[in-house]
Amino acid sequence: MEAYFQLAFPDTQMMTVVVDEDFMLSIEAVEHILKYNFFDKSLLAAALTHSSLNDSPSYQRLEFVGDAALGLAFANFVYITYPDLDQGRLSLLRASNISTEKLARVAVRNGLFHFVRHNAPSLDAKVNEFSLAIKEEEESYENLAYGGKVKAPKILADIVEAIAAAIYVDVKFDLKFMWEVFSPLLEPIVTLENLKQQPVTMLYELCQKQGKNVDIKHWRRGENNITNVFVDGKLLASACSEQKETSKLIASKAALDKLLMSESMLIKAEGSCELLNGVEELTVAKQKLIEFCGKKHWSKPTYRVENQEGPSHDRKYICMVEIETSDCTYKTTGKVKPKVKEAENSAASMMLYNLKDTKFAA
Repeated sequence: MEAYFQLAFPDTQMMTVVVDEDFMLSIEAVEHILKYNFFDKSLLAAALTHSSLNDSPSYQRLEFVGDAALGLAFANFVYITYPDLDQGRLSLLRASNISTEKLARVAVRNGLFHFVRHNAPSLDAKVNEFSLAIKEEEESYENLAYGGKVKAPKILADIVEAIAAAIYVDVKFDLKFMWEVFSPLLEPIVTLENLKQQPVTMLYELCQKQGKNVDIKHWRRGENNITNVFVDGKLLASACSEQKETSKLIASKAALDKLLMSESMLIKAEGSCELLNGVEELTVAKQKLIEFCGKKHWSKPTYRVENQEGPSHDRKYICMVEIETSDCTYKTTGKVKPKVKEAENSAASMMLYNLKDTKFAA
């Protein structure tokens, strides 16, 4: 049994949406999730139809409207909720709540993809991979609004924006009414208090209190964005992801965890490193690092002079060591030394102590 809805587009002829019995059940299920019954069910039918299905209007036009309507509705919400908040933090709150990553998680949490009509089998695998990744990350992270290890498929955020637009049009473009219906879907909403607990913010605040300097460096390798977090010149954590913000978040979280775990361990590690700054460092550090990389089946460390100091007759050197793995690239620098070989060995020593507390130490 099929039903026929008439969906009007202002700049085109009236289009017919064919809805079979199964899809009608999907529409009713989404209405139940929203706790809202559409006056014009063709709007929701279009919002749940992917462009790969050629015989019905897709969600593309609605997604365009939903992106703008949702952005304005949330801007109104935070503007009223936080009357004294500056523009920068208002923007952060909006980005945290209606980013592609956050909206994709809204779609997964509410099972919305299950109700979407499409003719693109590859989407199922991508959404399933993302859904499994969310289950894993939610065990470790709370309120991960900026993304995780698996990039969110854009279709998930598009669905949410299209549904928001469908409500917006159905309530005659009443933005306040639309927000009242749609906002429960966004729960839990990232608040100012939650935002302060984001790893990047917490890392900077903790290091500021401890008088430490944080340096977060990014670069690209192929399709991956790689982030290294240095605290007082020491490589504390590294991460890579297709998305720059994701790699930054994961690396910052790892660095923060290490700092919070035990400051006494960091002090002890720094003290131990000082003990290897003498003659022993010259004979064992580089060789030990080669052996370490060999056990992990990594490429051999490479060295380069990062900086030179002093006049030509009293030149001193700082060297950087770099290790490439199948997932990431690790870099760190050593201390100032009078010879290049000593500077390389100092860098090797720092790398060994930076790596010994990571997951690769075992």
